[in-house]
Amino acid sequence: MLKVLFVTHEMDPYTGLTELSHIARTLPQTLQEEGMEVRVFMPRYGKINERKHRLHEVIRLSGINITVADEDNPMIIKVASLPIAKIQIYFLDNEDLFHRKYFFYDENDEFYDDNAIRTLFFNKGVIEVATKLGWEPDIIHVHGWMGNLIPLLSKTLYRHEPVFKNSKLIYSTYGNEFDHPIGDNYLENAHLQLGDHELPSELNLDNPNCQDLYKIAVTYADAVVNSSNGSMESLKSYIDDLDKPVLTELFDKENEDHYIEANKNFYRELTS
Repeated sequence: MLKVLFVTHEMDPYTGLTELSHIARTLPQTLQEEGMEVRVFMPRYGKINERKHRLHEVIRLSGINITVADEDNPMIIKVASLPIAKIQIYFLDNEDLFHRKYFFYDENDEFYDDNAIRTLFFNKGVIEVATKLGWEPDIIHVHGWMGNLIPLLSKTLYRHEPVFKNSKLIYSTYGNEFDHPIGDNYLENAHLQLGDHELPSELNLDNPNCQDLYKIAVTYADAVVNSSNGSMESLKSYIDDLDKPVLTELFDKENEDHYIEANKNFYRELTS
């Protein structure tokens, strides 16, 4: 029985931002129903109603602080069970970073100035929770731009941790969510002690845009599901040049079963 950890910044019924919200619900649910063991990590946005979705704090995972941009940010972990599918959803929570009326844009449709900090907090938080949870998945499937540093961290600083040492990490790209840079000193603000590891020179780690974040992720992933649209040709070319398994699969609600089956077969190939 495969164990699969999903990491996403969107998921129905908690968000409905893009098609990723739907994929992050249907794919894990189908896997769980077919006998796989599935868990999901995502941010706990302020718009998620704790009472309605029955979130409760995981006390044994409390006390974690995430250092980003010279500040220690306390992280609270809350969990809920996805209705019908009975999948455990772990919510990474920080009041200052996520308790807002909106997700990534304010009431004037302006990109939040601290979205880079929020993203770094989420990436480092996922790694910390995964190492402390004591659950070792066969597959870690990261979806979307917000989880961009998880492959890098799992293959460098945390490569000897049991949760990452024996798992295959898949990264799924999607459409171009924003064209502008996310914020200055992106990697510097992450406070990563990479030692002698040299990052590829072609990666933009100072002030990356969405496509740059995707490139960071696919560089370190074991395999890639390229669901990005045709507007990101440079990303496609970059992925094509990587020496790793790539599944090119665009999501279509009318052919949802095909999309799910393609991902399942990809899992089997990587773990066989």
